[in-house]
Amino acid sequence: MPQEQQHQENPVRPLDGFTVGVTAARRAEELGALLRRRGAEVVHAPALRIVPLADDDQLLHSTERLIEQAPDLVVATTAIGFRGWVEAADGWGLGESLLATLSTAEVLARGPKVRGAIRAAGLTESWSPASESMAEVLQRLLDQDVSGRRIALQLHGEPLPGFMEALRAAGAEVVDVPVYRWMPPADITPVDRMIDTVIARGLDAVTFTSAPAAASLLRRAEERGQLEPLLDAFKREVLAACVGPVTALPLQTHDVPTRAPERFRLGPLVQLLCAELPARAEVLPVAGHRLEIRGRAVVLDGALRPVPPAGMALLRALARRPGWVVARADLLRALPGAGRDEHAVETAMARLRTALGVPAVIQTVVKRGYRLALDPALEAPKYGD
Repeated sequence: MPQEQQHQENPVRPLDGFTVGVTAARRAEELGALLRRRGAEVVHAPALRIVPLADDDQLLHSTERLIEQAPDLVVATTAIGFRGWVEAADGWGLGESLLATLSTAEVLARGPKVRGAIRAAGLTESWSPASESMAEVLQRLLDQDVSGRRIALQLHGEPLPGFMEALRAAGAEVVDVPVYRWMPPADITPVDRMIDTVIARGLDAVTFTSAPAAASLLRRAEERGQLEPLLDAFKREVLAACVGPVTALPLQTHDVPTRAPERFRLGPLVQLLCAELPARAEVLPVAGHRLEIRGRAVVLDGALRPVPPAGMALLRALARRPGWVVARADLLRALPGAGRDEHAVETAMARLRTALGVPAVIQTVVKRGYRLALDPALEAPKYGD
């Protein structure tokens, strides 16, 4: 089959060759499926677990307070939290009373998902911000004068810095409704492995879908004495991709650059990675070919070519000085766990050339080492040019 026809039939997907970490506690399967569909290898390490509070005295107390004295306003922040609240009330025999109480209030929904949960409960929201931002919700409340008004705030596990304080300062009575809490995962081992892998630059990106997950990962790294190397990896090579600006706050506090989509959804988050990661890949014109170096593979003239880890280590060492001879001793140091036997370089180099399928991309310089056959006068051409 002609090579160009093969490329058309088996096109390189945006995330082919990249490895992405997922820290989500819920909807991790959905996010993982979206990433794999676009070619990514996915490493899942839930940084948190959600603990429902159906048996929690504080939630019961808040519910009873609101039934006894109905709120003027209700702020619903998450679909899972609002549903959990209604289900917990049903379990206590207070479901009908709660819904009857909420039906007399003005209900504000943070976004479309919680709006759907409100309607499924037989209620109707009065307003929802286009931005899905709690800052916009707060501004709307303050603009309409909340002095003397009773506001029920369904919490969603994440901190809302300044939200309740601003409402109380404006004269409102705020009844917080904590439906569930974020807790550390029951098994911390996957998180520890992810921290180690990020530090070793074994991931190209890590996704965060909640601020507590980001804070939990950083806290665990600090407990292990690895916070600084973790932050260094995020600041240099590993992309921190957040579903929205609130999620990014714990990372930004440590000066970690983050990227977030304009729409705070999993789909746009994946599309962001599809644009960002290929753009970060190193592209070189070598021996008349276009070589794109991705996390665990290369794209050579539009064809994806998986490369063994040792081969990728050598290729990255060569790519740091494209066109220059890199000594065997330097390449040996780049090989993980290779010891002092330079024969390991020759073995790994042979496998790398086989994986590339075009041996001329890497030249052997007798008694000195190896070099990428850079075409210095050319820019890396796009496949098909």
